[in-house]
Amino acid sequence: MSAKKKFSSVLELDYKVPKSFKKGDFVEGTVLNVMEDAVIVDVGGRSEGIVMGNHLKLDGKRVDFSVGEKYLFYVLSPENQDGLISLSVKKTGKELKWHRLKYIKDNNLSIKVKVIEANGGGVLVEIFDGIRGFIPSSQLNNDRIFTSQTQTYTGRSDAQRNLQLKLVELIGKEIEVRISEMDKDKGKVILSERMLNSSDYEKKNEFLSKLKIGDRMTGEVTGIAPFGLFVSANGIEGLVHLSEISWDKVVNPGDYYKIGDKVEVEVIGIFDNKKKVAYSIKRTQKDPWEDIVSRYQIGQVVKGVVSSIVDYGVFVRLEEGLNGLVHISELSNKLVKHPSSVVNVGQELEVMIISISNEERHLGLSLKRMMTQTSSLDAQLVEEKREDDDEIAESKTSDKLKSPSGPEMVSVDESGSGREMDTLKKLLGS
Repeated sequence: MSAKKKFSSVLELDYKVPKSFKKGDFVEGTVLNVMEDAVIVDVGGRSEGIVMGNHLKLDGKRVDFSVGEKYLFYVLSPENQDGLISLSVKKTGKELKWHRLKYIKDNNLSIKVKVIEANGGGVLVEIFDGIRGFIPSSQLNNDRIFTSQTQTYTGRSDAQRNLQLKLVELIGKEIEVRISEMDKDKGKVILSERMLNSSDYEKKNEFLSKLKIGDRMTGEVTGIAPFGLFVSANGIEGLVHLSEISWDKVVNPGDYYKIGDKVEVEVIGIFDNKKKVAYSIKRTQKDPWEDIVSRYQIGQVVKGVVSSIVDYGVFVRLEEGLNGLVHISELSNKLVKHPSSVVNVGQELEVMIISISNEERHLGLSLKRMMTQTSSLDAQLVEEKREDDDEIAESKTSDKLKSPSGPEMVSVDESGSGREMDTLKKLLGS
């Protein structure tokens, strides 16, 4: 190849046409140098750009520039007296902030945010002045959303109150997070603290892309919360909601598993463009309901142990995998203000099955009908005993009135019982 052709090839490879700008343009540039009163930027123009004075500030605060990182700038002048492109971040407003967020997300960088509000679903945070984001409670680290793996709850409302208190404690604190999703048009930014713990983010995304409903994997319990368990399987952490932990009625997930336990899970949900996964433990286990209903029938009397007490009734465990509900209206013939005034957790009860619902997988039990049945039986026994006593009394009277030589004369009190009078008449005959 001739020298002329070689030179032409180099020009084709290396030469880039400089960009031209006009006042009012937004341009992306890479920071080359950060000085006390100015920042030099490469914007791909014929000359470098410069940001000076108040134009280094956004919302009254100087932007913390980093050499090598990209930012959005506003063109004040395509060429100043020094031949440089005069730029500003002050005039970019929210555009710069959204540009910065996109850069952070695209490069999988972390950012520190401050918690300003809390609700049942998570915490609201301030990212930049004027831009807020949301961290769902499921995307916070485990130690922020549960007290301990031995924490117990009296019911779902109690668990929710506990979660709310833990989230409120975060107000005013800084949390380091990554951006899981953002939508500039809707002003929406969803953040995750859990994404910081992903050692191989790209591998995780690759595995997620192949994941499908029904897949089964072995995982490890990584967290326990009032609403369920966090399980990591093949590097994918997902939530096992408390309704998917066991075929039993689950109130406190910590009663079933501890952090570090190995469990088999089934994928039952993939959400948010394959960014979130829902697992089930109970679906990997045999459903005991079919075997159970074949051994029980309405009207049958069974024994069980009170497993939990809620405002509307009492859950009674009849056997492993089977709980029935004694509704508050079926606890006693008297008015019951709260089930705890009638029974205690751990107490053994004898109850009657009053309903079996295959659709709702529900067993209805009654304690008061056992009491009624017992009372009726007691009354029946009393009545039978009284009749037996009457028969014995009649027999003794008959024996006294009879003798070998004929009836014995007996003095009769006219005020005596009618039964005794009738007996005497029969004995005396005509």
